[in-house]
Amino acid sequence: MNRRIFIKAVPAVALAATSLSIFSVNMPGPMELQTIVLPKPEREGGKSVLASLLERKTSRTISSKELPMQVLSNLLWAGFGVNRDAGGFGKKGRTAPSASNSQEIDLYIALPKGVYIYDAINNSLVPVVEGDFRARANRRGVTKAPLNIFYIADLSRYDLGSSQPDKGIGDPEVQKSYYFTDTGFIAQNIYLFAASFGLAAWFHNCDKENTITEFKLKPTQRVLFAQTVGYPG
Repeated sequence: MNRRIFIKAVPAVALAATSLSIFSVNMPGPMELQTIVLPKPEREGGKSVLASLLERKTSRTISSKELPMQVLSNLLWAGFGVNRDAGGFGKKGRTAPSASNSQEIDLYIALPKGVYIYDAINNSLVPVVEGDFRARANRRGVTKAPLNIFYIADLSRYDLGSSQPDKGIGDPEVQKSYYFTDTGFIAQNIYLFAASFGLAAWFHNCDKENTITEFKLKPTQRVLFAQTVGYPG
């Protein structure tokens, strides 16, 4: 029986500056941070899905050792990367589902030198703000971890048009149920990737109040949770 591989290929997509407009990042003034083009996610590697489920766990002791860019690329793709050109509602497909393929969850990536948004279409990290904001994950021991992922929902992504088959998608309580569920899908993907490749992962709450201003968020965005990932401490 062939072993199932957790990591799959992502289609090569040409860089397109226009696609970055969906993030609506407000970045006044010059920044030293530049967009990071990630290596193409690897096609093979890691343990099987069943073995990863067996080893999936929360690890609260995480080393400060830096994650290689290839590992970071693989991890983010596993979480919420593009895995097919034709998804629902005229959008590309992703490794985690979302309500009406709204793709309303953004992954804000806090690294030692700054905060970035994961641009899945171009497999890159788009700079948001310089500085070390890993402490906004708001848990003891995560300030030195190499990676803190902030899950932020953008309510403007919900299509409220008359052709939308989900007539409840404009209801704030329905939206809340959607973005919490969609976040859970992504977080579990990352947990499974961590288990597959011997990494430590911890999904937890975060500093919602300060993150709103420091990450230059829009009124339609909601700070939900954070997930810390790195090598076991």
